[in-house]
Amino acid sequence: MPRSVNAVASRRRRKKILKMAKGYFLARRTVYTVAKNTVEKGLQYAYRDRRNKKRAFRRLWIARINAAARINGTTYSKLIHQLSESDIQLNRKVLADLAMNHPETFKAVVASIAK
Repeated sequence: MPRSVNAVASRRRRKKILKMAKGYFLARRTVYTVAKNTVEKGLQYAYRDRRNKKRAFRRLWIARINAAARINGTTYSKLIHQLSESDIQLNRKVLADLAMNHPETFKAVVASIAK
């Protein structure tokens, strides 16, 4: 009895990996085993960096808010504390956007919470 292999599924699986390896250099795109390792590592980096991107943006927003807050005579930590005490629901992304693109509005926010 001949050996039974599921050639359709295995070919599809290999083609999927090689398609994901498009744009890689030399054997990383043509040799299946090398491409498989490279694609798996790339997917690991992508998974990790989707989370790291969130951290990086939060750090950037905090730096921008702090710079604008200091221009307006307060610090980042005092500003965030006063915002929470005043029950003003502005997140860091919005505050950073105000600080960069609408400094007058940011100044008004700071003035509204000043005691």
